[in-house]
Amino acid sequence: MLAAFLVWSSLALAPVADVPSSSAIESIVRSSMATNHLKAVIVQVRTNGTEVYTGAFGDSMTGVPATPDMHFRNGAMAFTYMSTLLLELVDQKKVTLDTKLSAYFPGLPRADRITLRNLAQMTSGYADYVYQPETSLAVYRDPFRQWTPEELTQIGVSKPMEFVPGANWGYSHTNYVILGRVLEKIAGMPLVDAIRQFVLEPMGLKQTGALTTPEIPQPVLHAFSSERRDVLGVKPGVPFYEEATFWNPSWTTAEGAVETTDISDLAVSIEDVATGKLLSPSSSAAQIVPTLIGFGHTQAGCSACGENTAAFNYGLGVIITGPWIGQTLGFAGASGIAGYLPGQKLTIAVEATSGPAAYDDKGNAGLGAVAVFRALAQALAPNTVPPPR
Repeated sequence: MLAAFLVWSSLALAPVADVPSSSAIESIVRSSMATNHLKAVIVQVRTNGTEVYTGAFGDSMTGVPATPDMHFRNGAMAFTYMSTLLLELVDQKKVTLDTKLSAYFPGLPRADRITLRNLAQMTSGYADYVYQPETSLAVYRDPFRQWTPEELTQIGVSKPMEFVPGANWGYSHTNYVILGRVLEKIAGMPLVDAIRQFVLEPMGLKQTGALTTPEIPQPVLHAFSSERRDVLGVKPGVPFYEEATFWNPSWTTAEGAVETTDISDLAVSIEDVATGKLLSPSSSAAQIVPTLIGFGHTQAGCSACGENTAAFNYGLGVIITGPWIGQTLGFAGASGIAGYLPGQKLTIAVEATSGPAAYDDKGNAGLGAVAVFRALAQALAPNTVPPPR
């Protein structure tokens, strides 16, 4: 691991990226918006820790232009914050990555076999509660329902284990709901307070925080969705595109980690994680060095199981795509991505909302922000982002 970390860190000595003109960036964004049928896009580009471009495109709502200061949900960036908090607690010698889950929740299945590393690395074997009928159908039938961490945990652990702990890799939200509850016990305070004290404040984030309601601080980037089309039985060809901005996100992760943010905080977050700002060298290496390459395999009954490759692998709460360290977001008609390229000290953050034409006849749409990110990355750092999986 140390050797891998030294190689990874040496990339930071490479030249800083040359950033195209504002007009060139704007042309790339507008072209990608049109191709991917996006309603609004907010972008920030940073090099060497300095903001060099921030812009907003399209409309938040009809007649209301998107602006760079608008707030939105940060989705899986919560996983990044929780894994960072875990590693800070490791640095404080309050716990280790190899501590068993049974030290905190002995009643959970296989708790004596599952480590905190397994939870953070998605190798526990717990089924993902998100894709169980009692969650997936309920979320769309009542998108305003308030869910508790206990409910979500119970749904996930009540299903058969997808694999023996540590024997495979499978993305599962259940891991981080449980991890959030563990972190509260280790830190001795509510998760919302621990994340704020140990992660958000040290990063200097002023526009990021957790709320106990589906509220989003003003100004708000509104989002619209066709995701409920299939569940509600809306026939293909019948227009269906509804306001989804304030759907309740309590089902997405641990209570206290369901957060809102803005584009600047999103960009700074991934930059600070990728450069190890808050962690010791060994803990930063545990988070961002691609040690899982070659691990994992597809498996019947586990749709999220798969091999980690050089093109796509998982760290601790981060996604490593080739040389990029990042995280993706997706919720209720909106998507986002933030990525940092160590070799060029380059950061790109994108948030996007989908227009009606982005959805197929069943109400499915891809992560439009990822397409914008890929187009910008190709212009700013050619051939560094691997082809889509």
